[in-house]
Amino acid sequence: MSMLTGSAAPPQRAAQSLDALRIVVALLILIHGVYRLLAGGVAPFGMWLESQGFPAGYILAMAVTLVEWVGPILILLRHYVAIAALVHIVILSLGLVLVHLPSGWFVVGAGRNGVEYSVLLIAGLAGLAWAYWPTGAAASTASA
Repeated sequence: MSMLTGSAAPPQRAAQSLDALRIVVALLILIHGVYRLLAGGVAPFGMWLESQGFPAGYILAMAVTLVEWVGPILILLRHYVAIAALVHIVILSLGLVLVHLPSGWFVVGAGRNGVEYSVLLIAGLAGLAWAYWPTGAAASTASA
């Protein structure tokens, strides 16, 4: 049997791959929030949110920005990974619908500012949420 036709990744490589995914996704989200805050983008983001009908745009923009700082740090530290991933999925899904979907699929090349990058991040976050979702005794203890 060829080495290339194996059906399951060795556990150590699977764990290393999950760590790589966790770190890269967390850093991508963290960079987004850090840039917005340091570049003075919170107020314009808040004004845009208000123009889309959201109340208290600045407060909402600051909340999203802070989530983009705290959530990735929690993910990097392996604390509340599933919850942080799900919160980011909600934020990214709203951005996907409000900002990127009208531009189509492609981010560059055959289009501009489309959904493909958001879909990739959401898929990565969904994988992390699934991998870190509490199971067994830990889940029953947490729900008790």
